[in-house]
Order: sequence, then C-alpha cells, then structure tokens
Amino acid sequence: MNNPVNTMNGAEALVQTLIDSGVDTCFANPGTSEMHFVAALDKIGGMRCVLGLFEGVVTGAADGYYRMADKPAVTLLHLGPGLGNGLANLHNARKAHSGVVNVIGEHATYHIEHDAPLTADIEGIARPVSHWVRTGQSSTDIAQLGAEAVAQASTYPGRIASLILPANTAWEASAGPVAPVTPDTPKQVSDDTIKQIAQVLRSGEPAAMIMTGHCLRETPLATASKIAQKTNVTLLGQTSNARLERGAGRTPLTCVPYAVEAALKTLSGYKHIICVGAKAPVAFFAYPDKPSCLWPADCQVHTLCTIDQDSAAALEALACELGADKLSALRQPRVENPLPNQNALDNKSIAAIIAHMLPENAIVADEGITVSRNMPEPTAGSAPHDWLQICGGSIGLGFPMATGAAVACPDRPVVAIQADGSGMYTLQALWTQARENLNVTTILLSNRAYAILKHELRNVGANAGTVATDMMELNRPELDWVAMAKGMGVPAVKVSDTKTFIRELKAALESDGPYLIEAVF
Repeated sequence: MNNPVNTMNGAEALVQTLIDSGVDTCFANPGTSEMHFVAALDKIGGMRCVLGLFEGVVTGAADGYYRMADKPAVTLLHLGPGLGNGLANLHNARKAHSGVVNVIGEHATYHIEHDAPLTADIEGIARPVSHWVRTGQSSTDIAQLGAEAVAQASTYPGRIASLILPANTAWEASAGPVAPVTPDTPKQVSDDTIKQIAQVLRSGEPAAMIMTGHCLRETPLATASKIAQKTNVTLLGQTSNARLERGAGRTPLTCVPYAVEAALKTLSGYKHIICVGAKAPVAFFAYPDKPSCLWPADCQVHTLCTIDQDSAAALEALACELGADKLSALRQPRVENPLPNQNALDNKSIAAIIAHMLPENAIVADEGITVSRNMPEPTAGSAPHDWLQICGGSIGLGFPMATGAAVACPDRPVVAIQADGSGMYTLQALWTQARENLNVTTILLSNRAYAILKHELRNVGANAGTVATDMMELNRPELDWVAMAKGMGVPAVKVSDTKTFIRELKAALESDGPYLIEAVF
C-alpha cells in the first residue's frame, strides 16, 4: 500500500478529480472502508468537509446545498447500511431534482466474496434513488468514474449520481486525476411546441400555467408574468417546490393547495392546464370517494416543457411568440404585515410574526407541515426571500436542508420552520450547525403531536379509538427541545406567547450562529 514518491492512490486521484470538476464541499459520515478517501480529503486542499452524525443529515444537507449553490456537493457514506440510512433524503433530493454525488464505501473487491457482516447489495440499494450508479473496479478507473459522476449530477436540472468505492481501489496506486467531463446541455423545447401552446393561450379559454423547477427563479417568473399580462393565463406553482424566489419586488405566485378539496376548487373552471416543468396535478394520496387527478374532467392538459428541458428559455420563446416580451412583469409590493395583537401563540399568529420579521434575502427551509399552510399569504409581501420545501414527502429533511443551504450561502440568513415530530428524524443536524457556526434560526413548532396524521386520519375516513390517536401524540413524555438543542451546542429558548416569541426571534436573527426557538402552542 506504500506508493512511490509523487504517485497518487485511487482515493487521492478521485478527490483531486472531484475538485477539478468543481465540487468543493463534502458532507460526510465515514467508516472504515472509506479511510483512504478521508485521508485524501486531508492531504489534498480545496474540499470543505462537513461532518454529519447521521447519514440522513448528510444526504439532506447535500440536497439543500444544491438548491442554493446550483452545483453538487459530494456525500461520503459507509457501505450499504450507511447508504440505507440516507435513502429517505436521497428520495427527497431526487424529487427536488437536486444534483448529488454520492461516494459510497465498499469492501475491497477480493473481500466481498467472504460475506462479512457489512456486505450488502449496494448497487441494489442505490439504484431506486439514483439516476446513475457505478462501482469502481480498479484504482485506474475510479477517477474517471468520479468525473462522470459529477457530470451526471450536474446535468440539468440535477441528478443523483452514486459512485461505489471499493477500499482497494482507493488505496492502490493510480495514474492520477482526470479532466472534468462536460455535462449535457439542457434540452430545448421545439418551435412547434411553442406555437401550439401560444395557440392555446390565444384561444381565450380559461387556462392555468402550473410551474416548478428553475422557472420559479425571479427572472423566469417575471417572463411568465408578462405572458399572464398578455393572455390572462393564471400562474400557479406546483404544490411543493425545490426553490421559489418570492416576496417584495418579485412576481407573486400561488401554489396548488395540498388538500384535495382546496386543490379541486383552485383548478375548477379551467379548460386548459399548461405544465411548465411540472406534472399534471394529482392528489398526494388516494382517499375514499375523492379523485386522484385534480383537474376538471373537461380540461385539457398540455406540456410546454418537461423538467429536463430549459424552462426559462421556453418561457422566453413563448413570450416572444405572443408578443409579450416587451411588457412589464407584475411585481409584488412590499407589505408591512402587522404583528398580532393577541397574546396566545397559534398557527396564524406564528405566521404573522414570521411574515413581519423575515429578514432581507433570507432562505426559508420549510418543514412546518400543517402550520406551513398558513404561511404563503402573509409572507407574500415580506422582504424578498427564497422558500425551500420538501418535494418527496419524506419527513426529516428540514434540519438538514437548512444546514446545507447555510453552507452554500454563508452570507444569507437561513430561517428553518420545523415541526416537532419531523424534527426528531434528523435533529443531529443541529450539532453540525453548531460545529460549523451556521447562521440558521430554527423556529421549532411544538404542538406535541403528528398533527398531519390527525388530519389524514379524518381524510381517509378511518375509525380510530384511543390506541390509534395515541400513536399521533408526542406528549408522554414531552420532548424537551431546549435541552436537546443546548446538548448539541445550539442556544435555545422556549416561548409560549407572542411577546416573548417576537423578542427571542429578534435576538436569534441578530446572532451570527445557530439559534433555536421552541414555540409551544
């Protein structure tokens, strides 16, 4: 295992290739089989290494990082079980179309046949949450696979690339790093499609444009607004979105509601739905006697562009075709939301306080679940900000997503809106926030219940007694979030009235590091 002078091993060649390909951040939870990769990270400068105490923190942070940095980070995961621990947030990342490069340790190639305790089908575990999976066969090919993994992860709008690194391919001598691989350029929408959608919009029949992905950034949204000014099409966002640039000075956008009844009401009356990166809207779950498809029976669904096509360019072309490109976009005026005059904390008062105090250029990492449904309207006219949501529905993303976003944008305040039940899945991210001194203010919504499940129990019409409802309560014993946060190095306080909440939120936003406010209601 001793290399000749000036000769790299496979791990060193891989790390240098990742850096040369533009990857400069590694979210890691390493184990024995990855020790040469860890040593390479130490030896070769240029990669920021961020430790997570659970793999779901690592993968969720990589998701949040990509959403804000627009480039992939690398995750370092230990064998099949370590990958398995990170799967839920890789599922979320895939649904958000985030780019992630997973480096997953594996036993040495000659050791696998012995079926040691940690031996697993790593490719089989990785494949359902990955667009690209490869296993290194030698130290000579691992750097090339690394370059290909970055190109895959960087392919518009973002992909999950999983590279499996057998231990001996990391420690054996290598020929050195390889040149970066250029990712494919975004697919373009055909002129015929642009003309067809323009014809639909010229018909004058009621139409809605449902959007997601990169077209929810400020400039493409402004283009969509020009189209709406010209044709009266209604602009809607998908129910959950990876990143929505909103607030004062930006194009206002309402998203399709989560609840089936509300979504049906929102979409009623339209004769055309035009999908821009989004899919036709469907219910999150199946419910007895409720439809899965949320658009009217007499409504036609059209596609301007799929998620892997350049939505910003498609909107620009459509605006030109319609003669809307010279129009002015509708801009959201600044609204000074009043602070609540009540003393008790509840869903609405919490939303009003956040709307009033949201800092300029904030990043909101939203895992507020039921409480978050009250947030869009009061925050629409708040200071300009980016809003990040769970796109895959798997709870436990909030804390890690905020962590990754803060690593990507150290000059911007991050406000995490976090439900208590889902927060327990990945609260280890608080330790990473403290270790890295990240500017994350967490508003911990402490209703001591899985409130969303109580709603869903009613929605599905299931008969429930005390045994069922007890599985949705978090009150025996109550969770002590202040103690848990402080135990991981994050200053924390508990509040139960609006006056104290306002005071503590002001203090949190003025601090430079992480801060947690447990809002009990």
